[in-house]
Amino acid sequence: MHITRGFAGRPRVADPGLPPGQYDAGDDWPVLSAEVTPDLAPADWTFRIDGLVDEPRTWDWEEAHRLPPSAYEGAIHCVTSWSKFGMRFAGVSLDAFWDVVRPHGSATHAVAYSHTGYTTNLPLADLTGGRAWIAWEYDGRPLAPEHGGPARLLVPHLYFWKSAKWIAGLRILDHDEPGFWERNGYHERGNPWQEQRYSGD
Repeated sequence: MHITRGFAGRPRVADPGLPPGQYDAGDDWPVLSAEVTPDLAPADWTFRIDGLVDEPRTWDWEEAHRLPPSAYEGAIHCVTSWSKFGMRFAGVSLDAFWDVVRPHGSATHAVAYSHTGYTTNLPLADLTGGRAWIAWEYDGRPLAPEHGGPARLLVPHLYFWKSAKWIAGLRILDHDEPGFWERNGYHERGNPWQEQRYSGD
């Protein structure tokens, strides 16, 4: 796969709230997916955490909704150079899931995987401490399928390819294991403020 470094976007405007190389997308929320949007009903959605945990567990839609609700309000940043402010997501903090499965002390990373087969890798530290969610609402409405509904992973402090759409689960590991885009030239972590777009950045 060919990776293009020079994305053509809107003119960059200096803004202390924007990570370097980003522009404010305003009212737009571009749709970018590595796969075809699935036809996945909430009744068919499940979310599993396994690997290096004390209690591997699968939640269905109703079980996940019985966990304590949580919300995120703020910005998201895409590796293709747009950022969007004032985003309002609702769902459940991943911390509520961690309380149930209890990751082992040796656990360092997770591979997030979607119902479509998409994968992305994340340090466990980026998924704990109120930094990540399973989100199923945006702006008070069900999350649209093209944006990852019925539920997506939300890790807003990293580039948005790390926030896997149509999330199906997390596999907890004691090592890093690259996902789809990471195997195709993207950065292992994806911190927007450090412009970690591509391998070697």
